[in-house]
Amino acid sequence: MPSSPGAQLIADPAAFQRALAAWYRANARVLPWRETPSLYKTVVSEFMLQQTQVKTVLPYFARWLAEFPDFPALAAASEARVLRLWEGLGYYSRARNLHRLAQALARLPVPPRTPETWRELPGVGPYTAAAITSIAFGEPVACVDGNVVRILARLAADATPHRDSASASRAFAPLAGALVPAVNPGDHNQAMMELGATVCTRQNPRCPDCPVRTFCAAAAQGDPESYPRLVAKKMEQVAVTRVWCQGKHGLLLHLTAKGARRFASMHELPTAEQAGLTAAAASRGKLLAKKQRGITRYQITESIHRVTPPRGKLPVGLVWVPLAALDQITLSGPHRRWITELLK
Repeated sequence: MPSSPGAQLIADPAAFQRALAAWYRANARVLPWRETPSLYKTVVSEFMLQQTQVKTVLPYFARWLAEFPDFPALAAASEARVLRLWEGLGYYSRARNLHRLAQALARLPVPPRTPETWRELPGVGPYTAAAITSIAFGEPVACVDGNVVRILARLAADATPHRDSASASRAFAPLAGALVPAVNPGDHNQAMMELGATVCTRQNPRCPDCPVRTFCAAAAQGDPESYPRLVAKKMEQVAVTRVWCQGKHGLLLHLTAKGARRFASMHELPTAEQAGLTAAAASRGKLLAKKQRGITRYQITESIHRVTPPRGKLPVGLVWVPLAALDQITLSGPHRRWITELLK
């Protein structure tokens, strides 16, 4: 490899580690899972932080710890209560997996300590296994998420195109592993994530404030925002027509079956089809709201129309929920917001 800041990084990882560690000790954000850390706090925070920003997680983490202070308390909880506490964080499979994980750990004499054994547990992939074991048990294994990929791609000025974040993570895993120190690997991993979240950001990176700028080939070239090279996702437009049906029995909602792959045991405003209507028929009702949101590669536009209450037996999956009971059921986050707005 030719002489460059990137080559310096490979040749002298200890210098990189020292610079990063010194910055982290002075600049690490004060976060509840870092204060009086424990295995349980590490696990909960890692599950919550998957695809979710720290500022969003903080209030959820506090409420979660207040109700479920440890693995036994979480293992003993009902799934309905677990989902209710998670409501609004999205990606609800994380909550179910965290619940199942607590139950699995409750059956073990001691928690596992290696990434390989943690990956056998519910909801634990390579990144989560590395984070938990490096932070809680000092295992020298690298965490590679989007933040870390961005840092490594810029450090090496690696212009290799990657079709998605998963393939990029696999490609950069060897470099990430070569940089992990044998001592305090958990602090190193947290420092990398902290650097990506606060300094080496996707847009407008704060290069003058970066503690490892002297190792960074992209900074030397003056184009850090050119890295990493990820193929742009093609967004697919989706239109959904939903119905608002309020009657003497309360609000009509759709309850997804317990064994469903997505949104199991959760309530949402029904789609026109779930209510036994065509989208055209439902659209003749008064338009109450139009909402847009993005989920993975889908850009979804949802129109909510008022319709008259159905007569006779309800279609499968539909339930009347008294307005006073809305706070006691689990709704997907967007739907709780929409319902709250419309009821006002």
